[in-house]
Amino acid sequence: MGTAQSAPMTTSDDKTAAAPSAAPAMSHADCTALLQQHFPALFGPASPIRPLKLHIQADIQQRAPGVFTKAALSHFLRRYTASPGYLQALARTPQRHDLDGQPAGEVSEEHRQGARDELARRRNEQDARRAEEDEARRGRARLLRDFETTTLTRPNFCALKGLDDGLLDALLAQARQEAMHRPPAPAPRRDAPPQFDRRPPRRPQRGPGGP
Repeated sequence: MGTAQSAPMTTSDDKTAAAPSAAPAMSHADCTALLQQHFPALFGPASPIRPLKLHIQADIQQRAPGVFTKAALSHFLRRYTASPGYLQALARTPQRHDLDGQPAGEVSEEHRQGARDELARRRNEQDARRAEEDEARRGRARLLRDFETTTLTRPNFCALKGLDDGLLDALLAQARQEAMHRPPAPAPRRDAPPQFDRRPPRRPQRGPGGP
C-alpha cells in the first residue's frame, strides 16, 4: 500500500492514504451528491462499495465534462479509497468496476495484499491506542484510590507521585467520572456449581507425647 501521494485511483498503485491538501472549491458533500446523481450504479447510496476501475478519474471527467473540478474529484477519491469499507472491498472482491457498475479488470494480488496490510496496520494502531487508554484509566483509578487513603499532605502526595499540583485535581475528577461509568462487576450466577476447596486435607498436629 503506497503512502499519501497522488489520487489513489488515477494510477495503478491504488494509493489509499493522502497527504493534507488545500480544501477544494467544491465541497466533499457536493462532490458526493453529484457522483451519486451521474453514476448511481457505482456511487449510489444503494450500491455496494466496490473496487474502482483504474484511472477512473479520467473516465469521470470524460463522461461528465465540466461538472467536477480536478481538486474536488481528487479529494473525494482519496477519502473514498482510504475508507475502511473500500479497503475491505479491495481485499475481498476480485473485480474492479467502471462507472456503470460493470466489471473492468481484476484486482491484482499486490493491491489486494496492500489493502489487507493497511487494514491490519489500522487494527494494530487501534489496539495499541486502546491498550494505552486502558492503562491510563487504570493509572488514574490507582491515583484516586491512593489519594483517598493517603495520610500525606497534598504537596507530599504530589511529590511522591511526581505530579504537578495543578494537574492533580483534573486527574482526580476524571478518575471519579470514569468510576461512575465503570460497569459493575458481574454478580455470581445462582446456578453456578459450588466451589470446593481442592487443597489436600491438613495432617493433624501430633503432640509432644504422640507416637
